[in-house]
Amino acid sequence: MSDLSSLERLLDGVPVVWKSIGEMTVRTNNIKWGDTTRVYRYIDLTSVSIEAKTITETSEVTADNAPSRAQKLVEKDDVIFATTRPTQQRYCLINEEYSGEVASTGYCVLRPKKDEVLPKWILHWISSSEFKKHLEENQSGAAYPAISDAKVKEFQIPIPCPENPKKSLEIQAEIVRILDTFTSLTTELSARKKQYNYYRDQLLSFEEGEVEWKMLGKLAENLDSKRKPITSGLREPGDIPYYGASGIVDYVKDYIFDGDYLLVSEDGANLLARKTPIAFSISGKNWVNNHAHILKFETYADRKFVEYYLNNIDLTPYISGAAQPKLNKNNLNSIRIPNPEPDKKERIVAILDKFDILTTSIVSAK
Repeated sequence: MSDLSSLERLLDGVPVVWKSIGEMTVRTNNIKWGDTTRVYRYIDLTSVSIEAKTITETSEVTADNAPSRAQKLVEKDDVIFATTRPTQQRYCLINEEYSGEVASTGYCVLRPKKDEVLPKWILHWISSSEFKKHLEENQSGAAYPAISDAKVKEFQIPIPCPENPKKSLEIQAEIVRILDTFTSLTTELSARKKQYNYYRDQLLSFEEGEVEWKMLGKLAENLDSKRKPITSGLREPGDIPYYGASGIVDYVKDYIFDGDYLLVSEDGANLLARKTPIAFSISGKNWVNNHAHILKFETYADRKFVEYYLNNIDLTPYISGAAQPKLNKNNLNSIRIPNPEPDKKERIVAILDKFDILTTSIVSAK
């Protein structure tokens, strides 16, 4: 749940009231070490993974060796949130395995009123950007920022159909199901991308002497001389893509090129930041302005191989100009590209294409 508009779409017009987390949770208890002899697993601030949102490691403590911060008893379905360096958003849901164990006073323990709110409803809300903004506005201390439990509990969350608790919980459960699915897809996509990046690096790495290396200017025909910009006020609207440094910037009536090409950004700032496409293939009728180089290759494998390679290397050495850094035509043509045998190149491109499909399929399905 990244913003209020997402929530509104999921609630689909259902009436809600906004209540503080404090109103939707019950008080919790601290351990009385003098009354117990058992061994507890201690959940300290480093026990919860910021990335995985799960408890990854605990230590065993007793009344004899427990640190002074080992105070808060937790139960199944509690949500714990670290109040030290809160914007890191270190939190998790307590499962059966850790029910009855003890947590650091560095956590705010949120125990939901289960007849009114689901534990995961609270969990998803404390993962939101709105909650992070609340933390930024209410934390104190520059070197070691922290937020009080009371301030955490002041954050307001929506409760659908508050006059009908049964319906409210059903609506919460359905939205939680959707959010859980989204989280699962995002996690899987991240894992796929890591796997893709690893294999891409392996496939595109070559030792000197292993393959022939050529200047890019020898592998592709540069069609920059045919580019022609049109100022926005003079563009006739149409359905032909008008490309710039980072992709389509407009749609126009006419075209210059018709075919399959590789565009490479000329914008040095874009190339250094890598926030938008650096090299990307285009097909069909199109118009390209002076902010993107346009390259024509003999085969699909040639074009895609260079696209993958350029998107995988540091182009900083080829960027010139201080005030307006650019990848000019001469520098582009001078980039050394490995040029394996056609069969090997086709095999590498086929593998990378499949990985590309796998890493984007989840996004397309959402």
